Amino acid sequence: MSESLDALERRIAELRAEVRRAVKARDGALARSLRTDLRRAELAWDEAVVAEEPAAARPAPRETGTSLMPIREQVHQALVLLGVPAAAKLIVTVNEAFFSGALRGPQLTSLRRDEERSFRADPYARPYYLCAALTDRLSPARGLLADSTWPPQARVVGPLSPRVDYLTATMRIAEHLTRLTDPPPGAVRLLTRMAQNIPGAVEGFAPADPLTAIRAARAELEVHLPADAAQRAEVAARAGRQLTDAERLFGASAMTTLRGAC
Repeated sequence: MSESLDALERRIAELRAEVRRAVKARDGALARSLRTDLRRAELAWDEAVVAEEPAAARPAPRETGTSLMPIREQVHQALVLLGVPAAAKLIVTVNEAFFSGALRGPQLTSLRRDEERSFRADPYARPYYLCAALTDRLSPARGLLADSTWPPQARVVGPLSPRVDYLTATMRIAEHLTRLTDPPPGAVRLLTRMAQNIPGAVEGFAPADPLTAIRAARAELEVHLPADAAQRAEVAARAGRQLTDAERLFGASAMTTLRGAC
């Protein structure tokens, strides 16, 4: 492992500890800044690994069905790349396309419940948790996983959020591809499939050009983003007022929501 990778790993460990301290101290501004630095460091680590590892030495998940990285860390690195709440199918696809992982959908089924149990048993013991996205009812959004270190507005969803998050995820995938000298074919295919659902992002069934996809996604995003951001801010504010720490990450019961509305 190169010195740069060692330095990045030390920096990631330091940032995770700093995020945890800032969250415990309820210093929201510092926590948000540290989370941004952490996401950048984690992406830099991913890119450094891809750049250093010979293609022939990378694991072949379809043949081995195993990965040295724990399942929760594989899920986390996919969420860091996407930057938005995501369903298991997209997480598995991103992990396979970019990281040669061996995730399977069923492995994610109980993951959120395990994370919630861990948090309730020892709050903030981990630098991050794989939590639920919250609906406007403050209940967990079915099937959507999020990163607990994201700002509250990024962990809630409103009526426009599915489209906004789709456009954002497409841009993030395209941006990640532009930073790779030898993009994996699976990642190019993933971007192409996603770009086909965005007007002007790809021509026919040709492989998508990342920069074209980014421009097209950004153009549509500008239409939806202001209204979506306002809706998300309102839901996040209610969650902050009405929910406990655990509920802000994993969602509230219907009874809790009713009490908060009274």
